Amino acid sequence: MGQRSKELTVFNVPKAQQAVAVDNDHFYVINNKTITKHDKKSGELIARFDGTSLGLHHLNSGVVYHGKLYCAHSNFPELPMKSSVEVFDTRTMKHASSYSLGISVYGSLTWIDYDERSKQWYMGFAHYSDEKLRTDERDNRWTTVVQYDRNWHSKQSWTFPEHIVEAFKDHSNSGGSIGPDGYFYCTGHDNGELYVLEIPQSGYTLRHIATIPAPIHGQGVAIDRSIKDASVFYGIRRATNEVVSFEVN
Repeated sequence: MGQRSKELTVFNVPKAQQAVAVDNDHFYVINNKTITKHDKKSGELIARFDGTSLGLHHLNSGVVYHGKLYCAHSNFPELPMKSSVEVFDTRTMKHASSYSLGISVYGSLTWIDYDERSKQWYMGFAHYSDEKLRTDERDNRWTTVVQYDRNWHSKQSWTFPEHIVEAFKDHSNSGGSIGPDGYFYCTGHDNGELYVLEIPQSGYTLRHIATIPAPIHGQGVAIDRSIKDASVFYGIRRATNEVVSFEVN
């Protein structure tokens, strides 16, 4: 594909450890138990949600869909792996609803996105090669992307190519967002890279299209769907608590 990324804006925020989501006017910084809402132009803090009293444990990537922020949530690093989808009203920044996946056969939920073309949800489920995080014999080769319908029924799933799993090292697939081209733009835990993948015509393994260097430190990413004439993503740099927007072309 020959794609590359160009850094556009950098915002310093109080804490940026897991992911960022974005809509027309704001971005949302997702940490383990908190979410902060920021003005997309200035980075100004608008509101803050704290999920401690709700028992939230480990929020991961999120996506804004029809005024709601859908977040992947898990009990990481505890075992057995348990997951849920937590939903927030972006206007009030209050918790709106929850969908429990319980002990999922797929692993630990790390990201979620909705595809308008297929009218399906897609979710990433992680397994880890770190001995402290493994479930029985399941290492990160068991990491999976699962398709769900709008009623949260799982329909089909795919694994990652072996060389992408190797790029995850002892960790796993931390983030994912569906681009305007219909490809999955996925991340690992640490690497400054986007792994571009597509659903295969046959079989059970995602097809690797390209690896794009990106000005982030892995973790959750989100494409800005309010921009129609360019592919602009938001991500984070944990070491410096920064939110970064960048264009892929």
